[in-house]
Amino acid sequence: MLHVVLYQPEIPPNTGNIMRLCANTGAHLHLIKPLGFRLEDRKLRRAGLDYREWAKVRIYSNLESFLEQIKPSHLLAFSTRAQRLYTEMNYQENDALLFGPETRGLPQALLDSLPEQHRLRLPLLPDNRSLNLSNAVAVAVYEAWRKLGFSGGK
Repeated sequence: MLHVVLYQPEIPPNTGNIMRLCANTGAHLHLIKPLGFRLEDRKLRRAGLDYREWAKVRIYSNLESFLEQIKPSHLLAFSTRAQRLYTEMNYQENDALLFGPETRGLPQALLDSLPEQHRLRLPLLPDNRSLNLSNAVAVAVYEAWRKLGFSGGK
């Protein structure tokens, strides 16, 4: 199983879409506080539709709590500032795919704390800033799941 980790997510519909993605792929969703919304938010519920009850969602006060409790195989940070393409990673079961807040991405200090080979990017055309968070998570989850043979899927 894969872990999707949203570090301080801000926009409820993005998290709702990611919740639905996780429910459909078997990934577990982990949210790192502070959140820019409440889980009861109407926009979050609307985007997640009825998938909220099927998604495995946990909330943590900080990233260290997540790491201590889950002990992922790898913590893989997705950032437009990374050099390594997401397709070059050999994903493993229990990997954690980490994504930053929509308006600012992951803090540079957090990225610098990880090995360079664990900092991944999705390619973009020159001069473009980033993809929508839920789109980026979907691309990454499906690539990792594909490399794991779509284990558990049909």
